[in-house]
Formats: sequence, structure tokens, C-alpha cells
Amino acid sequence: MAGRQMSTTPTSISFVKVNVETTRPTAVILAGGGLRKCVRVRNPFFISIHHAPSIKSEVTASSRSMESRTCFLGEGRCFRRRSQKTAEISYKLRMLPRTDQRIGCQRPRRRAIKSSISVIAFLASRLYTPLESVDRPYILIEGDTIVEVASQSAHPIPRGVETVEFPDAILAPGFVDIHIHGGAGHDVMDADSAGARALERLLVRHGVTSYFPTTVTGPLDQTLSALERLATRIDQAERERTGGMQQAQPLGIHLEGPFLSHLRRGVHPPDNLKRPTLELFDRFWQAARGQIRFLTIAPELEGAMEVIAEGARRGVCVSLGHSDADFNVAQAAVDAGARHATHAFNAMRPLDHREPGIIGEMLTDDRLSADIIADGVHLNPAVVKLFLKAKGSDSAVLITDATSATGMPEGRYRLGSLEVEVKDGRCVSDGRLAGSVLTMDRAVRNVMQFARWDLQQALRLASLNPARVARLTGRGKLEAGGRADVVVLTSRGEVQTTIVRGSVPESAPRS
Repeated sequence: MAGRQMSTTPTSISFVKVNVETTRPTAVILAGGGLRKCVRVRNPFFISIHHAPSIKSEVTASSRSMESRTCFLGEGRCFRRRSQKTAEISYKLRMLPRTDQRIGCQRPRRRAIKSSISVIAFLASRLYTPLESVDRPYILIEGDTIVEVASQSAHPIPRGVETVEFPDAILAPGFVDIHIHGGAGHDVMDADSAGARALERLLVRHGVTSYFPTTVTGPLDQTLSALERLATRIDQAERERTGGMQQAQPLGIHLEGPFLSHLRRGVHPPDNLKRPTLELFDRFWQAARGQIRFLTIAPELEGAMEVIAEGARRGVCVSLGHSDADFNVAQAAVDAGARHATHAFNAMRPLDHREPGIIGEMLTDDRLSADIIADGVHLNPAVVKLFLKAKGSDSAVLITDATSATGMPEGRYRLGSLEVEVKDGRCVSDGRLAGSVLTMDRAVRNVMQFARWDLQQALRLASLNPARVARLTGRGKLEAGGRADVVVLTSRGEVQTTIVRGSVPESAPRS
């Protein structure tokens, strides 16, 4: 394309629009703010902007997939819309200096662009997105963002890129645990920042890169204080850059209790259970500074339907659990806004062939996703298999319900205000099961064993599905624009290493 002389003084553009009609490398000349721009559109999802020589900056862009194929650039944000997609992703837009005084667009060479952030390619034997399988894959990562996922057989690795190879290994999305009470000797309701980091380091050793710390019923003042601490930790973790230290990131709070059934309370202290009210829910919400992302509630309680509706309105995933609800009440709760079920079968009215109750609703309503504790203790393996047949690979989720005893020797530990004893892989308080010592990688392997699922199927229950239930952006799936959270596995589902925010473990083989 012909170019023209331009000023070297940076001039901002308030809004620019690019219509992308092809996935081939394309160049478009735009005008705006008195300054012509050259925008290069590359496959996949890569856009570079030639700007005045003095401009050298990077901006984070977010992308929301809709129906058209239109890209909007402005104020440091980019919304790229692709047909028949609903996932929301984010990626980097690079603002680059021009190399001469004439603005012009030439067909770009593959990855010829330099950046202040290094680009790394992770190589392995196979990759599960988890929806697709890729042989001889590489993941191109810039900073904490995935730039490209491809097969070496189809696309050679860009020149000059640092590579980290994991021979005979499988790359998969980092795991997401939406229900966890603690680990490494620390309970999430009591842990300070050091304790939280110890838990987060334990989690990444088992493939978990994102988690939702989960409360347990306790005295009201203790619960409010715990919510404040957890909100502070979530904000702190968002700002942290660990400098190579691998640790999972808390993304929100799961409020389990006090809106639970006395009859199906499990080990939750009966004296601290509360009737659900909008006023009390808002007190929890304010203490957590809006960080409540999950709410487990028994829908048969007086006032529960109002709280379910309000929670759903605020974007909370309302989950049915610790409940003695009959079928009609459970169905009404879904109509009111509930869309998930907590640790299926456990702390629920048993299934009956004449009154199927909450379990019948959970198994048959496609509007509900549901999670299980697949440790071989909470559920018989045959029930795990039954559950997976009923909910399928789209709606089943794995959780750990792990306590502070996870990763620790047998002994006595804390679960909120309770003392639990761990022996022979069981967490017990007063003779009742009280959480677990399950890790997410073990849960994946158990599904493979109990249900005879292959690794790719089982991985979805620990990555994509919980990410979708939590409505996370850019997590749970390996794709361009996604967060660079990757677990490296053996073919048996054993964790070799975990990559968090694109941070390369020190032990990883570089070249």
C-alpha cells in the first residue's frame, strides 16, 4: 500500500473500527485523530498497530465473542467478535513504533515483531484443550497470555522464540477448584497471607491454578471477619506477581453456610445455622466486598427463594446443597435462579422412586450443573459412574472439599471452628465426614478409574466445566487469548509441573 509522510508526535484515537473478513494476514489503513494508522490483522487473534516512533507501550485488551467478525479498538480495549462463539477471552494488543517516516503496510513475517515481554513456546507430546486433542503441540505464551495454540506438524514454531519442552507429556488447562476449605495445615477462614500462600503452593503441585476459598458455618462475627480477610487476600493475589514462585490464585468466595438445613447440615454447627434473609445476605456481601461468587443454600428454608433470586441478580452462582428439599421445591429454586448443586448426594435428601427430591431434580434438569467429591469415600464408585452418566461431560464438575489436613500427615486439624481427625484418608468430626483430603489430580484419576473415562474426558470436569460454572473469562481452556495457566501431565494424569500466569518453573528444560 502507498504511504505518506506523517508527524512523529503521538496523537490518540478515541475510536477505530476494523472489519475483518478473512483470517489471512491482512493490512488496513485507518484514519483518525488526524493521524493515519496501519493495522495488521494476523491469524490467530493477533493485532499490531504501527504508531508514531515515540510510542512504545503495551495495553491489555479484552475480547467478547459474539456473532459478527468486527474488531473495535479504542481506549486500550479491543472487542473482537467471532461467529457462533460465546466464550469471553483476553489477549495483548501491542502498540509498536514505526521503523521509518513513511507509513505503509507490508505482508508481515511470522513473529518478526519484538516486544518487551518475552515470548515462550511450550512443547509436549499432546495437548488437550480439553475439547480438542492436538498432537505435537506448542503453546505460544507472551507474559501471562496465550498467543497461539498449534501443532508443530501444521505450523512451525516461530523463529527466535525460547522453547520449553516436556517430552512424552500432555498439556492441559490449569485446574479450577470451586469448593475447597484449606490445605497444607491452613484453613481458609483463619489463614493469614503466609498461610494462604502455603495453601496456594500446595494447590499448584496438584495442578490447580484457580480456586474459590470456601467458608463453613460458624459464629456470625467470625464469618464476617473471615469474609473480610478472604476478600483482602483475593485483592492481594490479583496484584501479586510471584516472581517465579508457583501458587494458585483465589478468584472469589464460596459461601457454604449458614443458610443450610438442620436435618442435612453434615458437620456444620447447628447453633450457627441461620434463616436466609436479604438483610443477612447483604451483610455477608458487604463484608466480602462483593467477592462472593458461590452460595450454597437449602431452598426449602423460609426466605430462601428471595435470597436465591437476589444472589442470582448479583451474579452469584447459587448452588443447592445441604438440603432436604422435595422435588417441587428444588425445581422452584432453579426457576428462581439456582443453577448448580453442591457435592451431589452428600448432605441431600435421599433419592426415592416416588418422591425423587432434590437429587431427582439435580439429575434430570439440564439447567443445573452439579459437582461431586470423587474420593471413593464420599461416594461409592458406582454412584460416581451413575452421576456422570446422568449429567454427562457438559454439566459434571469435580471438587475436592479439601480441608486443612490435605497434604499433611494423619492427625487432628481445623475446619472452621471444628476439630477434625484424619485417618486412613477420611476426615471425620464427631463420627461424621467433614470434608476430605482429596486433591484435584487424584479426583481426575479416580474418574478415569471409576467411570472408565479417558484422560481428556476427565480433565474437562476439573478445568473447562468449573470455569464455565464460575463464568470465568479466559480460564479452563487452552486457546489464543486465554490465561497462560497450564498443567503438565503424564498419560496417567499425574502432575509433572504446573505453569501459572505463564511463569516457567525453574526445573523446566529450556532451550
